Amino acid sequence: MTRLLASVASLTELTLAARGGADILDLKDPKAGALGAWPLDGIVRAVDTARRWLIRAPLSATVGDLPMAPVPVARRVAETWACGVDYVKIGLFPSGDPAGCVAALAPEARRGARIVAVLFADRWSDANRLLPDLAQAGFTGAMLDTAGKGGGGLLRHKTVDEVERFLDQARGLGLLTGLAGSLRRDDIPALLPLAPDYLGFRTALCAGADRGGALDPAALAAIRDAVPRHPIDGLPIGG
Repeated sequence: MTRLLASVASLTELTLAARGGADILDLKDPKAGALGAWPLDGIVRAVDTARRWLIRAPLSATVGDLPMAPVPVARRVAETWACGVDYVKIGLFPSGDPAGCVAALAPEARRGARIVAVLFADRWSDANRLLPDLAQAGFTGAMLDTAGKGGGGLLRHKTVDEVERFLDQARGLGLLTGLAGSLRRDDIPALLPLAPDYLGFRTALCAGADRGGALDPAALAAIRDAVPRHPIDGLPIGG
């Protein structure tokens, strides 16, 4: 079953997305890059808000578009996880030392951090080759996304068959799977049969498809209508 992840840029959007039925609430600053991070104190406030409002949807948080240097990457992931979110998302870029970053995060995963690797379809020619390393390091999940939000969506960079192979390999390794990357409502019928664990949206949830603009409840409702609802209790949280 595929669930709906909504990226939110503020506490106001967090509550709007929760009321609109998003299954996962993803804390991300779209004006600060592909995986722009909220400040750590903002993440803590979001976790507190979700608890006060009895929001049942899990929270994920991105750590920013970080250079692939193992020590600062591991530090930032640990700091973000300590804020109390359910998942931490880390973008892996081919430049620098992505393999070293994956290895450096293994101790965090062993300590219980649920880490999701974001692999960019417009940067990696073969993102699949990293999947065994992610599983060995104890990552919770892997997703395909796009780094350049002005360069077209996920299906402009990968065919449906390529996406399916990524998902099949990740699932075979026991990883949670996700797809994102300027996805539109029209992409959903092609992607749902592939059964990713979640589809992630930002641009399609905003008025005028402006990812840096405010979340639009009507746009969220249209996406929510296209992704069948499932009980949140069934969401895989364990690593």
